[in-house]
Amino acid sequence: MALLPNNNLSNDNSEDFNFNLKKTLSVYLKQWKWFVLSLLISFVLTYISLRYTTPKYLAVAKIMLLDDKDNSAGALKDLSIFSEKEDAMVEDEIEVIKSRSFLRNIVKELTLNVRYYVKGRIYESELYKNTPIVVNFIESDSIINNTNFNFYVEILSATDFNYRTKEDGTAKRHAFGETIPTSFGGIIITPKKENIENSVGSNIRINIVKAESLAESLKDRISIAPIKKSSKVVQVSLVDPVIEKAKDIVNTLIHEYNDFAIQKKNEISKSTADFIDERVELIASDLVNVDDSIVRFKTGNKITDVASEAGQFLNSSVANEQQLDATKMQLSQLNFVKETLGDDSAKYSSIPSNLGAGDPAISALSARYNQLLETRRTLLKSAGEQHPNVLQLNQSIANVRQDLQQSINNSSKSLRIQIGSLESQSRRINSKILGVPGQERRLRSIERSQGIKESLYLYLLEKREEATISLTATSPSAKIIDEAYNSAGGPISPNKQIAYASAIFLGLLIPFLIFYTKNLLDTKIHNKEDLEKEIKNITVLGEIPKVKGNNVLVKRNDRSILSESFRIIRTNFDYIKRARKVENYDNVIFVTSTINGEGKSFFSMNMALTLANTDKRVLLIGADIRNPKLILGLDSQNKKDLAKVGLTEYLVDKSIIVGEAINTYEINGNKLDVLLSGKVPPNPAELLMSDRMKPLFDKVSEQYDYVIVDTAPSMLVTDTLLFSQYAGHTIYMTRADYTETRILNFAKELHAENKLNGMMLVVNDVKQSNFGYGAKYGYYGAKEKKGFFRRRT
Repeated sequence: MALLPNNNLSNDNSEDFNFNLKKTLSVYLKQWKWFVLSLLISFVLTYISLRYTTPKYLAVAKIMLLDDKDNSAGALKDLSIFSEKEDAMVEDEIEVIKSRSFLRNIVKELTLNVRYYVKGRIYESELYKNTPIVVNFIESDSIINNTNFNFYVEILSATDFNYRTKEDGTAKRHAFGETIPTSFGGIIITPKKENIENSVGSNIRINIVKAESLAESLKDRISIAPIKKSSKVVQVSLVDPVIEKAKDIVNTLIHEYNDFAIQKKNEISKSTADFIDERVELIASDLVNVDDSIVRFKTGNKITDVASEAGQFLNSSVANEQQLDATKMQLSQLNFVKETLGDDSAKYSSIPSNLGAGDPAISALSARYNQLLETRRTLLKSAGEQHPNVLQLNQSIANVRQDLQQSINNSSKSLRIQIGSLESQSRRINSKILGVPGQERRLRSIERSQGIKESLYLYLLEKREEATISLTATSPSAKIIDEAYNSAGGPISPNKQIAYASAIFLGLLIPFLIFYTKNLLDTKIHNKEDLEKEIKNITVLGEIPKVKGNNVLVKRNDRSILSESFRIIRTNFDYIKRARKVENYDNVIFVTSTINGEGKSFFSMNMALTLANTDKRVLLIGADIRNPKLILGLDSQNKKDLAKVGLTEYLVDKSIIVGEAINTYEINGNKLDVLLSGKVPPNPAELLMSDRMKPLFDKVSEQYDYVIVDTAPSMLVTDTLLFSQYAGHTIYMTRADYTETRILNFAKELHAENKLNGMMLVVNDVKQSNFGYGAKYGYYGAKEKKGFFRRRT
């Protein structure tokens, strides 16, 4: 309910959001007329801009950048120093295409530095190929290409024209074909027969610009980029007011690039072929020298094949080592037997039987010696050592041992001689083997050099043939996929759809920003909702509409919006009054505000008249004795009928009774008792503290159904608080578009500290469009206002 304090507000975030959204939209919807006006202005300005803006067209061509593998540069492309990544190649070629040298050639080839314009009503249009006249220069192109000049030609007939250097300058009449002197040399203007008859009366401006500056301008305007990342297909585009001119520039740029690429490749092919010829001759000479080096090396070292001879040396060394090891083994065996034979303790021990592998005599003696020893051991089994047969065998064994020792000595000498010979032979073979790696290394070095020079020689012969062939079969570096065409089918600028969409956007944005900024900087309340948002724990009785004209007081049986708003406040007040149950002064209502000008007196008078409409006895007291305003509501009364005695006189003069100060007035059909403020005293605060105040309120509260007291602003002066104890209820006034939210803190403090009894709030002077809650739908029974877009039913 609107009559309940606002401390039981819902915490539902979604409801708050919906409410705030609606309120925010309503703030701007109220200003719909300004939005409509802004849209109309935006549309008009956009239409004028589109009407008189020079259209621009987009010319687009697509080319594929080709590899150079089969061309002159490709003769050496498989070498690492000539290889490159494809992405880098595409980026490099794009920079080549956009180079100033290419663009300067295009400017010269298409004569772009001489431009013709025909003047229209609003703007100039460039004539590209259908010019009615042609300007010829006597001076060289080098001078013309570095000249900035502007002049005007007015075609008078098929034979003559007016010439001016300034648009508003003095005209000179010349004939076509006549030499006209200028600062950079003479010029000759000739007509085009097919166009000149239709161009009589035309004003043409000829603009000559420097080729270098025009090339720089083209470089900034031409766009070249691959259609996809890592793609070799490149799109070349240019925006220009003349589509045919844009197409010619793009196509000429591509052809210029291809011509340059072919010329570059031919130059590279020729220089490559010359370079290869020189290298072939040098390498052929080096090959002859290497062959001679191999012959000299083999002859000097008496070898034919180092590898095979090294194998033979290794085989001989192995055989010699094997023989040497066998001979040493035999010598070791003979030395062992010799030691055994020389040992007296082992003179009857057997010896190895295979010692004579190298000498048959030793082998036979060894076998004879072992046989005698075996016979002796057999005989000893049956006879003693002194037996004649045993003694005879001992003599035979001694003789064989002596012969065997002699033979071993002789064989040992022979073996030692053989060992010495084998060792000498082994040293010779090893010496030759150790010399083989050095020979092989030197030979391999020579052969390696020979192989490198042979492979390089063959490689260069092959590349020379490729370079020679490429001179006669050079292909362009760019394959044309699509020649330049108008990609949009019409002008791309200005874009009407985007322009009008922007007009709508700006037409709505500008007033939105204005109102948004205004609302952002707004620190005032505007209606009941704003007040409830700032003060949540004080009841708001209602809103009073903004009143235009002089009808600021309600009438009896009045059905105006003003009267209905006060009836709502009266009803709400009665509801609160019954709920509060005040014991003393329940019918006394103080009306105050924070500052001056918030409508206390206006409200007090109308509230009293509204209560009087119910045939209640109502007394209106003007207690603002510093700045009395109630008298303004009695302007319709005859001044001589106004009471001369007021509240001031009553408080000062104790002889005056209450009845003498109260007078009855008829206002708009209602009879109302009024106690005016009286004269402005010098000490209002002290006067309001008079002990006569209590008897006054005691008496009037008994005699009247309602007592309305118009008091001073509470924040500016302390008057109201001095006798606020006599108030049963206090109506605190605020004013829409006037009361600032920051000063409402004072009202919060008064309520928190209970300095004013039964505080209730009222919003005064609210625009009907800002009425909160249902008030915006109008008052029941009031004449309905038809909106601009509202249909009649």
